[in-house]
Amino acid sequence: MKKVALLFAGQGAQFVGMGRDLAKEFETGAYWFEKADSLLGFKLSSVCFEGPLSELTKTINTQPAIFVVSWIAFQLMKEHLPGFEFHAVAGLSLGEITALVASDALDFEEGLRLIYLRGKYMQEACTATVGGMAAIIGLDRQTVEKVAQEASVFVANYNCPGQIVVSGPAANIPKVIELAKAAGAKRVVPLEVAGAFHSPLMNPAVEKLAPIVRKLKIRTPRVPVLSNVTAKPHGDPDQIRSLILEQIVSPVKWEDCVRYLLENGFTRFIELGPGTNLSGFMKRIASATQVEVMNVGDVPSLRSTIATFQACAQ
Repeated sequence: MKKVALLFAGQGAQFVGMGRDLAKEFETGAYWFEKADSLLGFKLSSVCFEGPLSELTKTINTQPAIFVVSWIAFQLMKEHLPGFEFHAVAGLSLGEITALVASDALDFEEGLRLIYLRGKYMQEACTATVGGMAAIIGLDRQTVEKVAQEASVFVANYNCPGQIVVSGPAANIPKVIELAKAAGAKRVVPLEVAGAFHSPLMNPAVEKLAPIVRKLKIRTPRVPVLSNVTAKPHGDPDQIRSLILEQIVSPVKWEDCVRYLLENGFTRFIELGPGTNLSGFMKRIASATQVEVMNVGDVPSLRSTIATFQACAQ
């Protein structure tokens, strides 16, 4: 039997209209949007379906929005494939919280509240400090780490070979762009983000979120959940609490998480949530002969992935 890993989307995958067809087509989709709207006390569904983009891209909205769409995709997979089994989960940044909920370490309600407050406090940290980010294309890790240090910024995301994101004070981003280009980067792309995510500039968010995290009712995950911080499975509830906070100010070791799964025999990967960013990273990390990569983010991709599983079962 092939080992299946679920991959949950992170910030940057959002788009206006996401989740709308899932809610329109399936009662399950409508139910979870209604539940989220009720728990949050505002129409997150309207922000997802109608925007405007300026509202959806606010961190306080983006994070719960992606969480809910990803959760619905997960629920629909289970609903349409009786006996559906998966053997590990991982998620990019906020997607790690979704992965913890999918593993039964957290309840949906607690996960949604955590994600909402995480986004709220991160947005407040962005307002308090002027930060920026840039994606560096075509350099190896050591070179990026060197130019980041010289420019007084931080590595934020090790996404895949040749794509690494740096983060730090906005005033230092032009310097790292200049140094990266001089070091031979194919491209350096300043990112349209609210602030310096996954850097020490997010420490105020950690301080505000810490009392919330300490009170979370966390269970031992029923399948391994990869930590962005360590690129290894989470351990007991106390370690999970610690890593949830540490992740906000630490680099996302996404490539390392995927390589851990590959080294442990995983060959089938399903990206859950809006967009296909993680599928794109996977193609840069693993060869097409090594793995199968599918995604579920809307009705057509759901039907395609279900059909693939059903065909394999015959």
